[in-house]
Amino acid sequence: MMELEARKAVLYSIFDAGVRAVAPDAALMRHVCLEGDALLVDGKRWPLPCRGRLLVLGAGKGVAPMGAAVEELLGDRIDSGMLVVKYGHGLPLQQISQVEAAHPVPDAAGAAATQALLELAAGTTSDDLVLCLLTGGASALTPAPVPGVTLEDMQQVTELLLRSGATITELNAIRKHLSRFSGGQLARTAAPAGVVSVIVSDVVGDALDVIASGPTAPDVSTFADCMDILVRYELVSAMPPAALHHLRKGCQRQAAETPKPGDALFRHVQNALVATNRQALDAAADQARRQGFHPVILTDNMVGEAREQAALLVAQARQMAAELPADAQPVCLLAGGETTVTLRGRGRGGRNQEMALAASLVLQDCPHVCALFAGTDGTDGPTDAAGGCAWAGNLSVTGMEQARHALEENDSYPILHHCGALLRTGPTRTNVMDLAVLLVWPEKAH
Repeated sequence: MMELEARKAVLYSIFDAGVRAVAPDAALMRHVCLEGDALLVDGKRWPLPCRGRLLVLGAGKGVAPMGAAVEELLGDRIDSGMLVVKYGHGLPLQQISQVEAAHPVPDAAGAAATQALLELAAGTTSDDLVLCLLTGGASALTPAPVPGVTLEDMQQVTELLLRSGATITELNAIRKHLSRFSGGQLARTAAPAGVVSVIVSDVVGDALDVIASGPTAPDVSTFADCMDILVRYELVSAMPPAALHHLRKGCQRQAAETPKPGDALFRHVQNALVATNRQALDAAADQARRQGFHPVILTDNMVGEAREQAALLVAQARQMAAELPADAQPVCLLAGGETTVTLRGRGRGGRNQEMALAASLVLQDCPHVCALFAGTDGTDGPTDAAGGCAWAGNLSVTGMEQARHALEENDSYPILHHCGALLRTGPTRTNVMDLAVLLVWPEKAH
Protein backbone atom coordinates (compact mmCIF):
# COMPACT_ATOMS: atom_id res chain seq x y z
CA MET A 1 0.00 0.00 0.00
CA MET A 2 0.95 3.64 -0.37
CA GLU A 3 2.67 5.64 2.33
CA LEU A 4 0.45 8.04 4.26
CA GLU A 5 1.46 11.21 2.43
CA ALA A 6 0.91 9.53 -0.93
CA ARG A 7 -2.55 8.38 0.18
CA LYS A 8 -3.48 11.89 1.27
CA ALA A 9 -2.24 13.28 -2.05
CA VAL A 10 -4.51 10.83 -3.92
CA LEU A 11 -7.50 11.78 -1.74
CA TYR A 12 -6.86 15.47 -2.40
CA SER A 13 -6.45 14.99 -6.15
CA ILE A 14 -9.73 13.07 -6.42
CA PHE A 15 -11.61 15.71 -4.43
CA ASP A 16 -10.01 18.53 -6.42
CA ALA A 17 -11.02 16.90 -9.73
CA GLY A 18 -14.62 16.79 -8.55
CA VAL A 19 -14.58 20.47 -7.56
CA ARG A 20 -12.95 21.62 -10.81
CA ALA A 21 -15.60 19.79 -12.84
CA VAL A 22 -18.35 21.98 -11.39
CA ALA A 23 -16.67 25.38 -11.72
CA PRO A 24 -19.65 27.72 -12.21
CA ASP A 25 -18.09 29.80 -15.00
CA ALA A 26 -17.29 26.78 -17.17
CA ALA A 27 -20.67 25.22 -16.35
CA LEU A 28 -22.47 28.37 -17.46
CA MET A 29 -20.55 28.50 -20.74
CA ARG A 30 -21.48 24.87 -21.48
CA HIS A 31 -25.19 25.76 -21.34
CA VAL A 32 -25.34 29.40 -22.46
CA CYS A 33 -24.10 30.96 -25.69
CA LEU A 34 -24.64 34.05 -27.81
CA GLU A 35 -26.19 33.43 -31.23
CA GLY A 36 -26.49 36.66 -33.18
CA ASP A 37 -28.77 38.95 -31.20
CA ALA A 38 -30.14 36.20 -28.98
CA LEU A 39 -29.11 34.32 -25.89
CA LEU A 40 -29.33 30.56 -26.36
CA VAL A 41 -29.90 28.73 -23.06
CA ASP A 42 -30.10 24.95 -23.30
CA GLY A 43 -31.43 25.36 -26.82
CA LYS A 44 -34.08 27.94 -25.94
CA ARG A 45 -33.73 31.27 -27.73
CA TRP A 46 -34.11 34.57 -25.83
CA PRO A 47 -33.83 37.66 -28.07
CA LEU A 48 -31.67 40.35 -26.49
CA PRO A 49 -33.72 43.47 -25.71
CA CYS A 50 -33.92 46.11 -28.45
CA ARG A 51 -36.05 48.68 -26.64
CA GLY A 52 -35.64 47.30 -23.15
CA ARG A 53 -32.74 46.44 -20.85
CA LEU A 54 -30.67 43.36 -20.05
CA LEU A 55 -30.24 43.02 -16.29
CA VAL A 56 -27.99 40.50 -14.52
CA LEU A 57 -29.05 39.65 -10.95
CA GLY A 58 -27.72 36.90 -8.73
CA ALA A 59 -26.58 35.52 -5.41
CA GLY A 60 -24.60 32.66 -3.95
CA LYS A 61 -21.18 31.45 -2.87
CA GLY A 62 -20.18 30.63 -6.45
CA VAL A 63 -21.92 33.44 -8.30
CA ALA A 64 -18.87 35.70 -8.89
CA PRO A 65 -17.25 33.37 -11.48
CA MET A 66 -20.61 33.17 -13.25
CA GLY A 67 -20.73 36.96 -13.34
CA ALA A 68 -17.26 37.05 -14.89
CA ALA A 69 -18.34 34.52 -17.53
CA VAL A 70 -21.46 36.56 -18.36
CA GLU A 71 -19.40 39.72 -18.72
CA GLU A 72 -17.06 37.89 -21.11
CA LEU A 73 -20.03 36.58 -23.08
CA LEU A 74 -22.22 39.69 -23.24
CA GLY A 75 -19.88 42.63 -22.62
CA ASP A 76 -21.50 46.03 -23.00
CA ARG A 77 -24.86 44.48 -23.89
CA ILE A 78 -25.39 44.31 -20.11
CA ASP A 79 -27.31 47.40 -18.99
CA SER A 80 -27.10 46.82 -15.27
CA GLY A 81 -26.27 44.07 -12.83
CA MET A 82 -25.82 43.18 -9.18
CA LEU A 83 -24.62 40.08 -7.33
CA VAL A 84 -24.61 39.19 -3.63
CA VAL A 85 -21.64 37.03 -2.60
CA LYS A 86 -20.34 35.62 0.65
CA TYR A 87 -17.62 37.63 2.38
CA GLY A 88 -14.30 36.86 0.67
CA HIS A 89 -15.90 35.18 -2.36
CA GLY A 90 -16.01 38.13 -4.78
CA LEU A 91 -14.01 38.63 -7.97
CA PRO A 92 -13.09 41.75 -9.97
CA LEU A 93 -16.00 42.58 -12.31
CA GLN A 94 -16.46 45.50 -14.68
CA GLN A 95 -20.18 45.94 -15.41
CA ILE A 96 -21.85 43.98 -12.64
CA SER A 97 -21.68 45.32 -9.09
CA GLN A 98 -21.08 43.04 -6.10
CA VAL A 99 -22.09 43.20 -2.46
CA GLU A 100 -20.58 40.90 0.16
CA ALA A 101 -22.80 39.53 2.91
CA ALA A 102 -22.91 36.88 5.63
CA HIS A 103 -23.55 33.14 5.37
CA PRO A 104 -25.06 30.96 6.84
CA VAL A 105 -26.76 33.44 9.18
CA PRO A 106 -27.94 36.53 7.24
CA ASP A 107 -26.82 40.04 8.09
CA ALA A 108 -27.77 43.66 7.38
CA ALA A 109 -25.54 43.84 4.30
CA GLY A 110 -27.44 40.95 2.74
CA ALA A 111 -30.78 42.54 3.63
CA ALA A 112 -29.83 45.85 2.02
CA ALA A 113 -28.48 44.11 -1.09
CA THR A 114 -31.64 42.02 -1.46
CA GLN A 115 -33.80 45.12 -1.26
CA ALA A 116 -31.71 46.60 -4.07
CA LEU A 117 -32.13 43.42 -6.15
CA LEU A 118 -35.90 43.55 -5.67
CA GLU A 119 -36.01 47.22 -6.67
CA LEU A 120 -34.10 46.45 -9.87
CA ALA A 121 -36.49 43.59 -10.67
CA ALA A 122 -39.56 45.69 -9.87
CA GLY A 123 -38.48 48.31 -12.38
CA THR A 124 -38.61 45.96 -15.37
CA THR A 125 -41.14 45.85 -18.20
CA SER A 126 -42.12 43.28 -20.84
CA ASP A 127 -39.34 44.71 -23.06
CA ASP A 128 -36.64 43.67 -20.55
CA LEU A 129 -34.72 40.44 -20.01
CA VAL A 130 -33.47 39.45 -16.55
CA LEU A 131 -30.60 36.97 -16.39
CA CYS A 132 -30.39 35.45 -12.91
CA LEU A 133 -27.29 33.65 -11.62
CA LEU A 134 -27.94 31.42 -8.61
CA THR A 135 -25.75 29.06 -6.59
CA GLY A 136 -25.89 27.50 -3.15
CA GLY A 137 -25.75 29.97 -0.30
CA ALA A 138 -28.16 32.42 -1.93
CA SER A 139 -30.87 31.69 0.64
CA ALA A 140 -28.83 33.15 3.50
CA LEU A 141 -27.31 35.92 1.40
CA THR A 142 -30.69 37.31 0.31
CA PRO A 143 -32.84 37.95 3.39
CA ALA A 144 -35.94 39.97 2.56
CA PRO A 145 -38.27 39.59 5.53
CA VAL A 146 -41.99 39.99 4.97
CA PRO A 147 -43.59 43.04 6.64
CA GLY A 148 -43.67 42.65 10.40
CA VAL A 149 -40.71 40.23 10.50
CA THR A 150 -37.26 41.67 11.19
CA LEU A 151 -33.79 40.65 10.09
CA GLU A 152 -33.12 39.65 13.70
CA ASP A 153 -36.14 37.34 13.51
CA MET A 154 -34.73 35.76 10.34
CA GLN A 155 -31.35 35.31 12.00
CA GLN A 156 -32.95 33.59 14.98
CA VAL A 157 -35.06 31.33 12.74
CA THR A 158 -31.98 30.30 10.75
CA GLU A 159 -29.94 29.55 13.87
CA LEU A 160 -32.79 27.54 15.44
CA LEU A 161 -33.20 25.37 12.35
CA LEU A 162 -29.45 24.88 11.84
CA ARG A 163 -29.02 23.72 15.44
CA SER A 164 -32.05 21.42 15.27
CA GLY A 165 -30.62 19.24 12.49
CA ALA A 166 -33.30 20.27 10.00
CA THR A 167 -32.54 19.48 6.36
CA ILE A 168 -31.81 22.21 3.83
CA THR A 169 -35.21 21.52 2.23
CA GLU A 170 -36.96 22.09 5.56
CA LEU A 171 -34.89 25.17 6.35
CA ASN A 172 -35.57 26.69 2.95
CA ALA A 173 -39.32 25.97 3.12
CA ILE A 174 -39.57 28.20 6.17
CA ARG A 175 -37.22 30.86 4.78
CA LYS A 176 -39.31 31.02 1.59
CA HIS A 177 -42.48 31.71 3.55
CA LEU A 178 -40.87 34.52 5.52
CA SER A 179 -39.31 36.15 2.44
CA ARG A 180 -40.24 38.60 -0.33
CA PHE A 181 -37.42 37.26 -2.55
CA SER A 182 -37.39 33.46 -2.33
CA GLY A 183 -39.93 30.85 -3.38
CA GLY A 184 -40.59 32.25 -6.86
CA GLN A 185 -41.07 35.79 -5.63
CA LEU A 186 -38.15 37.31 -7.52
CA ALA A 187 -39.82 36.05 -10.71
CA ARG A 188 -43.14 37.45 -9.49
CA THR A 189 -41.51 40.84 -8.86
CA ALA A 190 -39.80 40.87 -12.29
CA ALA A 191 -42.96 39.94 -14.24
CA PRO A 192 -43.80 40.60 -17.05
CA ALA A 193 -40.11 40.68 -18.05
CA GLY A 194 -38.54 37.50 -19.36
CA VAL A 195 -36.45 35.73 -16.70
CA VAL A 196 -33.66 33.23 -17.36
CA SER A 197 -31.98 31.61 -14.36
CA VAL A 198 -28.69 29.74 -14.60
CA ILE A 199 -28.41 27.54 -11.53
CA VAL A 200 -25.73 25.51 -9.72
CA SER A 201 -27.35 22.93 -7.42
CA ASP A 202 -26.37 22.51 -3.78
CA VAL A 203 -29.30 20.31 -2.73
CA VAL A 204 -29.93 16.58 -2.84
CA GLY A 205 -32.23 15.76 -5.74
CA ASP A 206 -31.54 19.11 -7.48
CA ALA A 207 -35.05 20.44 -6.82
CA LEU A 208 -35.27 23.88 -8.40
CA ASP A 209 -37.60 25.19 -5.69
CA VAL A 210 -35.05 24.30 -2.99
CA ILE A 211 -31.78 25.44 -4.61
CA ALA A 212 -31.12 28.97 -3.31
CA SER A 213 -34.71 28.79 -1.99
CA GLY A 214 -35.95 28.99 -5.58
CA PRO A 215 -36.25 32.76 -6.27
CA THR A 216 -37.40 32.09 -9.84
CA ALA A 217 -38.99 28.64 -9.45
CA PRO A 218 -42.54 27.63 -8.52
CA ASP A 219 -42.70 26.63 -4.87
CA VAL A 220 -44.27 23.31 -3.89
CA SER A 221 -44.00 23.91 -0.14
CA THR A 222 -46.79 25.57 1.84
CA PHE A 223 -47.41 27.44 5.08
CA ALA A 224 -48.85 24.19 6.48
CA ASP A 225 -45.57 22.42 5.68
CA CYS A 226 -43.71 25.10 7.62
CA MET A 227 -45.80 24.55 10.73
CA ASP A 228 -45.32 20.78 10.43
CA ILE A 229 -41.55 21.31 10.37
CA LEU A 230 -41.64 23.47 13.49
CA VAL A 231 -43.71 20.84 15.30
CA ARG A 232 -41.39 18.03 14.13
CA TYR A 233 -38.33 19.72 15.63
CA GLU A 234 -40.19 21.08 18.67
CA LEU A 235 -39.40 24.67 17.71
CA VAL A 236 -42.83 26.29 17.92
CA SER A 237 -42.30 27.83 21.35
CA ALA A 238 -38.76 28.97 20.45
CA MET A 239 -39.77 30.83 17.28
CA PRO A 240 -39.70 34.63 17.20
CA PRO A 241 -43.32 35.71 17.77
CA ALA A 242 -43.57 37.79 14.58
CA ALA A 243 -42.29 34.96 12.39
CA LEU A 244 -44.61 32.43 14.02
CA HIS A 245 -47.53 34.84 13.67
CA HIS A 246 -46.89 35.23 9.93
CA LEU A 247 -46.71 31.46 9.36
CA ARG A 248 -49.95 30.96 11.28
CA LYS A 249 -51.62 33.74 9.26
CA GLY A 250 -50.56 31.92 6.12
CA CYS A 251 -52.14 28.70 7.33
CA GLN A 252 -55.36 30.67 7.83
CA ARG A 253 -55.06 32.13 4.30
CA GLN A 254 -54.55 35.61 5.70
CA ALA A 255 -51.09 35.92 4.08
CA ALA A 256 -50.27 35.35 0.41
CA GLU A 257 -48.79 31.97 -0.54
CA THR A 258 -45.67 31.70 -2.67
CA PRO A 259 -46.36 31.23 -6.43
CA LYS A 260 -47.10 27.59 -7.25
CA PRO A 261 -46.58 25.31 -10.28
CA GLY A 262 -48.95 26.32 -13.05
CA ASP A 263 -48.88 30.03 -12.19
CA ALA A 264 -49.03 32.03 -15.44
CA LEU A 265 -46.01 34.13 -14.48
CA PHE A 266 -43.70 31.12 -15.12
CA ARG A 267 -44.59 31.11 -18.83
CA HIS A 268 -41.89 33.76 -19.22
CA VAL A 269 -39.32 32.02 -16.98
CA GLN A 270 -36.62 29.46 -17.79
CA ASN A 271 -34.60 27.73 -15.07
CA ALA A 272 -31.44 26.04 -16.40
CA LEU A 273 -29.53 23.64 -14.13
CA VAL A 274 -25.85 23.71 -15.16
CA ALA A 275 -23.85 21.96 -12.40
CA THR A 276 -24.69 19.19 -9.92
CA ASN A 277 -23.13 16.91 -7.32
CA ARG A 278 -23.38 13.98 -9.74
CA GLN A 279 -21.13 15.77 -12.21
CA ALA A 280 -18.54 16.23 -9.46
CA LEU A 281 -18.77 12.56 -8.55
CA ASP A 282 -18.30 11.49 -12.16
CA ALA A 283 -15.18 13.65 -12.47
CA ALA A 284 -13.85 12.34 -9.15
CA ALA A 285 -14.38 8.79 -10.40
CA ASP A 286 -12.39 9.55 -13.57
CA GLN A 287 -9.51 10.89 -11.47
CA ALA A 288 -9.61 7.83 -9.19
CA ARG A 289 -9.35 5.61 -12.25
CA ARG A 290 -6.31 7.58 -13.44
CA GLN A 291 -4.74 7.05 -10.02
CA GLY A 292 -5.07 3.28 -10.34
CA PHE A 293 -8.28 2.73 -8.33
CA HIS A 294 -11.52 1.08 -9.37
CA PRO A 295 -14.15 3.80 -8.71
CA VAL A 296 -17.56 2.97 -7.25
CA ILE A 297 -20.11 5.78 -6.92
CA LEU A 298 -22.37 4.76 -4.05
CA THR A 299 -24.83 7.66 -4.08
CA ASP A 300 -25.37 11.34 -4.79
CA ASN A 301 -28.16 11.26 -2.21
CA MET A 302 -26.15 11.09 1.04
CA VAL A 303 -28.30 12.56 3.81
CA GLY A 304 -28.84 11.98 7.52
CA GLU A 305 -26.83 12.55 10.68
CA ALA A 306 -23.18 13.17 9.74
CA ARG A 307 -21.55 10.80 12.23
CA GLU A 308 -23.98 8.01 11.39
CA GLN A 309 -23.39 8.32 7.65
CA ALA A 310 -19.63 8.29 8.20
CA ALA A 311 -19.90 5.08 10.22
CA LEU A 312 -21.98 3.44 7.49
CA LEU A 313 -19.51 4.40 4.76
CA VAL A 314 -16.54 3.14 6.77
CA ALA A 315 -18.32 -0.12 7.60
CA GLN A 316 -18.93 -0.65 3.89
CA ALA A 317 -15.29 0.12 3.09
CA ARG A 318 -13.98 -2.25 5.79
CA GLN A 319 -16.21 -5.05 4.58
CA MET A 320 -14.95 -4.50 1.04
CA ALA A 321 -11.32 -4.54 2.23
CA ALA A 322 -11.93 -7.89 3.94
CA GLU A 323 -13.60 -9.41 0.88
CA LEU A 324 -11.30 -8.20 -1.90
CA PRO A 325 -8.90 -10.85 -3.29
CA ALA A 326 -5.26 -10.23 -2.41
CA ASP A 327 -4.37 -9.30 -5.99
CA ALA A 328 -7.44 -7.11 -6.59
CA GLN A 329 -7.21 -3.51 -7.76
CA PRO A 330 -7.76 -1.08 -4.87
CA VAL A 331 -11.17 0.57 -4.81
CA CYS A 332 -12.29 4.18 -4.45
CA LEU A 333 -15.74 4.56 -2.90
CA LEU A 334 -17.44 7.87 -3.64
CA ALA A 335 -20.55 9.46 -2.16
CA GLY A 336 -22.13 12.88 -2.48
CA GLY A 337 -24.89 14.81 -0.79
CA GLU A 338 -25.33 16.82 2.36
CA THR A 339 -25.59 15.43 5.87
CA THR A 340 -26.84 17.29 8.93
CA VAL A 341 -25.55 17.75 12.45
CA THR A 342 -27.80 17.93 15.48
CA LEU A 343 -25.88 20.22 17.82
CA ARG A 344 -25.60 18.94 21.37
CA GLY A 345 -22.40 20.68 22.41
CA ARG A 346 -20.83 24.07 21.85
CA GLY A 347 -17.73 23.01 19.96
CA ARG A 348 -16.29 24.10 16.65
CA GLY A 349 -16.53 22.23 13.36
CA GLY A 350 -18.86 21.35 10.53
CA ARG A 351 -20.70 18.34 9.13
CA ASN A 352 -17.70 17.12 7.11
CA GLN A 353 -15.29 17.51 10.01
CA GLU A 354 -17.75 15.60 12.17
CA MET A 355 -17.80 12.83 9.55
CA ALA A 356 -13.99 12.78 9.47
CA LEU A 357 -13.75 12.51 13.25
CA ALA A 358 -16.43 9.81 13.45
CA ALA A 359 -14.65 7.87 10.70
CA SER A 360 -11.31 8.25 12.46
CA LEU A 361 -12.69 6.62 15.60
CA VAL A 362 -13.49 3.41 13.69
CA LEU A 363 -10.41 3.38 11.46
CA GLN A 364 -7.68 3.40 14.11
CA ASP A 365 -7.09 -0.36 13.71
CA CYS A 366 -7.67 -0.46 9.94
CA PRO A 367 -4.72 0.49 7.69
CA HIS A 368 -6.60 -0.71 4.61
CA VAL A 369 -8.97 2.28 4.45
CA CYS A 370 -8.48 6.03 4.47
CA ALA A 371 -11.06 8.72 3.79
CA LEU A 372 -11.75 12.36 3.02
CA PHE A 373 -14.96 14.27 3.70
CA ALA A 374 -15.27 17.85 2.42
CA GLY A 375 -17.58 20.57 1.16
CA THR A 376 -17.13 21.52 -2.47
CA ASP A 377 -17.47 25.20 -1.52
CA GLY A 378 -14.31 25.06 0.58
CA THR A 379 -16.18 25.95 3.77
CA ASP A 380 -17.40 23.51 6.41
CA GLY A 381 -19.43 25.12 9.15
CA PRO A 382 -18.18 28.42 10.60
CA THR A 383 -14.51 27.44 10.14
CA ASP A 384 -11.64 27.92 7.67
CA ALA A 385 -11.63 24.22 6.74
CA ALA A 386 -13.42 22.46 3.89
CA GLY A 387 -13.51 19.20 5.87
CA GLY A 388 -11.13 16.56 7.10
CA CYS A 389 -9.46 13.20 6.59
CA ALA A 390 -9.37 9.93 8.50
CA TRP A 391 -6.74 7.18 8.59
CA ALA A 392 -5.40 4.52 10.94
CA GLY A 393 -3.44 6.01 13.81
CA ASN A 394 -4.28 9.66 13.23
CA LEU A 395 -5.87 9.95 16.70
CA SER A 396 -2.71 8.79 18.45
CA VAL A 397 -1.85 12.49 18.83
CA THR A 398 -4.88 13.19 21.00
CA GLY A 399 -6.08 9.80 22.22
CA MET A 400 -9.34 8.00 21.67
CA GLU A 401 -11.12 9.25 24.79
CA GLN A 402 -10.44 12.88 23.99
CA ALA A 403 -11.64 12.29 20.43
CA ARG A 404 -14.87 10.63 21.60
CA HIS A 405 -15.54 13.50 23.97
CA ALA A 406 -14.91 16.01 21.19
CA LEU A 407 -17.40 14.22 18.94
CA GLU A 408 -20.05 14.38 21.66
CA GLU A 409 -19.40 18.11 22.03
CA ASN A 410 -19.49 18.71 18.25
CA ASP A 411 -15.89 19.88 18.62
CA SER A 412 -14.19 18.17 15.69
CA TYR A 413 -12.09 21.10 14.45
CA PRO A 414 -9.46 21.22 17.27
CA ILE A 415 -8.94 17.43 17.24
CA LEU A 416 -8.49 17.25 13.48
CA HIS A 417 -6.22 20.28 13.60
CA HIS A 418 -3.92 18.63 16.15
CA CYS A 419 -3.89 15.44 14.08
CA GLY A 420 -2.99 17.24 10.86
CA ALA A 421 -6.24 15.95 9.36
CA LEU A 422 -8.00 19.18 8.39
CA LEU A 423 -8.47 19.96 4.70
CA ARG A 424 -8.15 23.67 3.89
CA THR A 425 -8.80 24.72 0.30
CA GLY A 426 -9.93 28.32 0.69
CA PRO A 427 -13.04 29.49 -1.21
CA THR A 428 -13.59 27.34 -4.29
CA ARG A 429 -16.35 29.63 -5.61
CA THR A 430 -18.62 26.73 -6.38
CA ASN A 431 -21.05 24.74 -4.27
CA VAL A 432 -22.56 21.35 -5.11
CA MET A 433 -22.76 20.05 -1.53
CA ASP A 434 -20.23 17.55 -0.18
CA LEU A 435 -18.01 14.71 -1.40
CA ALA A 436 -16.86 11.65 0.52
CA VAL A 437 -13.84 9.77 -0.86
CA LEU A 438 -12.73 6.44 0.65
CA LEU A 439 -9.70 4.49 -0.61
CA VAL A 440 -9.83 0.74 0.01
CA TRP A 441 -7.00 -1.81 -0.31
CA PRO A 442 -7.38 -5.61 -0.03
CA GLU A 443 -6.86 -6.69 3.57
CA LYS A 444 -5.36 -9.99 2.42
CA ALA A 445 -2.59 -8.19 0.55
CA HIS A 446 -1.16 -6.66 3.74
